Amino acid sequence: MTDAQITARLALAENVAREAGALARYYFDNRAQLAIETKADPQDVFSIADRNVETLIREAVAGAFPEDGFLGEEFGLSEGASGFTWVVDPIDGTSPFIFGIPNWCVSISLLHELRTVAGVIFVPPVDELFSCRLGGGATLNGASLALSDKVTLRTGLTGLGANFRVPRETVVRFVDELMAIGGIFIRNGSGAMMLTQVAAGRLVAYYEPHMNGWDCLAGLLMVREAGGWTGPLPDGDLLAEGGPVIAAAPGAARELEEIVACSLAPA
Repeated sequence: MTDAQITARLALAENVAREAGALARYYFDNRAQLAIETKADPQDVFSIADRNVETLIREAVAGAFPEDGFLGEEFGLSEGASGFTWVVDPIDGTSPFIFGIPNWCVSISLLHELRTVAGVIFVPPVDELFSCRLGGGATLNGASLALSDKVTLRTGLTGLGANFRVPRETVVRFVDELMAIGGIFIRNGSGAMMLTQVAAGRLVAYYEPHMNGWDCLAGLLMVREAGGWTGPLPDGDLLAEGGPVIAAAPGAARELEEIVACSLAPA
């Protein structure tokens, strides 16, 4: 792996994220015409928009880097031979997308041998492009991101994710522990988008008991490269099975760890 290899792929990721975002925005503006389908749960929804946006990204990557692997939420894994794998959620926040709420994004992660080396998250409704590379920092529309260590769970806003794969008691206990120390929370329906808000200093932390790799790998690297902290789960495990996602600004990391631990402790 060389810097030039990552640079070329990151440039493609930024460009194709905007192209994919434009296509997704078209579907969003015409969502009344979409046929909605479900997966494992009535709340786990998708549409032709998800499939066609992923196809656009897949075709762009295959045209530029045909030996790279590709894992997308909609069409699964295509093995590669280069050591690089693209991990993509074409529309993270499909439920808000379908209901006309502008809380959704396009998330693209670049892995080399299961290690996240670059990431791009584009939020079309507000035209914000988040980009990062391992050891190279994180940016928002080209401006560098750097997190403060002054904000805590008590003084900031914490993002929370939940889904049908997680017992409701886990989420309830986390909320109870957070509010007991004076914290407040928000859930907007897009984990990838809320991770960008941590990287940008808008949220002080984010916790979701279970996320898939395509939802979070770019966002986790974004937080780390902005100077934040993320939990210890290896990228490889997230890619294979999903798992808990924990991310925070430096001043809130210990508090968040403690609250998560309390919420998971036996009753």
